[in-house]
Amino acid sequence: MTKPLLILIAGPYRSGTDGDPAAIARNLARLEEAAAPLHRLGHVPMIGEWVALPTLRGLSDAEAAESDVMYDTAARLLQHCDAVLRLPGESSGADTDVRIARERGLPVYFSLDEVPAA
Repeated sequence: MTKPLLILIAGPYRSGTDGDPAAIARNLARLEEAAAPLHRLGHVPMIGEWVALPTLRGLSDAEAAESDVMYDTAARLLQHCDAVLRLPGESSGADTDVRIARERGLPVYFSLDEVPAA
């Protein structure tokens, strides 16, 4: 039995949507589908968009244009996360999350079946 992990769920959010809000919402729903199973395993699920979206709403257009809040938020979260769950689908942001996690020596899981119970 391991301690509960803070696990970043990484996968497509904007990728492949052409900016369509309905497609983006479907991608977020797919990310969120992994949250309950991680919770059942005894872990704390985290999705970068849960933090980045309210942050974006609080920034001026000029502030938001200065950096990519989505990528910056995920990179900052990875300083606190214990692992990454990489869901299927093309996503440069999720690929960056995996790269950062590996650089930090964090486990990267590609299936819920790989995640150990706490």
